[in-house]
Amino acid sequence: MSNDYDAILIGGGPAGSCASAILGEYGHRVLVLEREKFPRYHIGESLIPFTYGPLERIGMIPKMKASHFVKKYSVTFVSPDGRRSQPFFFYNRYDRDTIAQSWQVLRSEFDQMLLDNAREKGAEVREETNVNRLLMEGEQVVGVEATDRKTGRTYEVRAPIVVDCTGKEAFTSNKLGWRMRDPYLNKIAVWTYYKDAKRGEGELEGDTTVAYVPEKGWFWFIPQHDGMTSVGIVAEGKYLTRDGVKDPKEIFHREVEENLWIKDRLSAGQGTGQYFITSEYSRHSRYCAAPGLVLAGDALAFLDPVFSSGVMLALKSGQLVGEAIHEGLVAGDLSPARFAEYGATVRQGVENMRKLVYAFYDPNFSFREVIKAHPEAGGLLTDCLSGDVNKDFSQLWDWIREYVPLPDDLPYGDPAPEEGALASS
Repeated sequence: MSNDYDAILIGGGPAGSCASAILGEYGHRVLVLEREKFPRYHIGESLIPFTYGPLERIGMIPKMKASHFVKKYSVTFVSPDGRRSQPFFFYNRYDRDTIAQSWQVLRSEFDQMLLDNAREKGAEVREETNVNRLLMEGEQVVGVEATDRKTGRTYEVRAPIVVDCTGKEAFTSNKLGWRMRDPYLNKIAVWTYYKDAKRGEGELEGDTTVAYVPEKGWFWFIPQHDGMTSVGIVAEGKYLTRDGVKDPKEIFHREVEENLWIKDRLSAGQGTGQYFITSEYSRHSRYCAAPGLVLAGDALAFLDPVFSSGVMLALKSGQLVGEAIHEGLVAGDLSPARFAEYGATVRQGVENMRKLVYAFYDPNFSFREVIKAHPEAGGLLTDCLSGDVNKDFSQLWDWIREYVPLPDDLPYGDPAPEEGALASS
């Protein structure tokens, strides 16, 4: 069998763009098949500090610094009565000129920059292309069948490894029955955009605000360039749809009344008139890899967005899988076992962040109380919330468990057994 490429990536979002840029830079023949025509709309606009590492690895930092994206130095929390915490400035813990300065991005522009960067590194990108199915030879994925929507042509393309970077759509884990729901994190998000809403000045212009409403719900308030602000509410579906209200616009404006700070900030702005709604269920894939197949980004693990970890986790996953595939191509070994360390690293990072998400939603939990009792917890909390997720936080978890229970790690992200895992494809 002859291979058309060294690697085929399904999806050109952050994970796919990052992995393909790395593989292209190494000189491998890389094909990215992207369903949409970029630029395309996407939510998930606030980058946390440790996004810096993957962006630096693929040469994106100069482009980000030259962009018009609003610089982000801090996060602030607001109670329902409008009282604000002091801003948490990242440069109090990290280098001000690198990790401590992040960005609030418009994902259509940011993702276009990432995909163009992959092209510059040598990846071939085909947009407006649907992947219909995996090509199999016995228990081995050997490529994909795809359809070019512009011409209607359906064709097959082959490679020794296929990378699923299809985001929350999770092409292969859905198809193969690998998808696992989180037993608790079942939230709904409703959001829109405002022009010229009130925002901070100077370093606080790009401050992300998390503003609480009753029942452990919260607003995000993300200032963007050109005077736009992304603002949305996340909470349990039964809370947001109480009294039978199901219209996204009606849900949104009812919740605005539940936080005085959000109400004040939006009072000066004009809504764009479009409202979005989505289920923010946290989902994970039972396996990270099978013969000829590996998953990356949200297709492997998607976590509740309260701490804006999604893009960082996707880029980090893309970086790790890109390096692992390169090493496998050089060694002539792309067996599932080669991705065991990759899967374990992604799972450890997601599970560390997931513990904080669980704590956040517990009505008996307060970051302030933990730090008051254990001052050393402040730095560890900052590290995890900033995206430094692959370190030992066992002491922090012990301190938090004095207040609330924390979940056990979910069993996902291991390599699949060599036989049987791909049977339903």
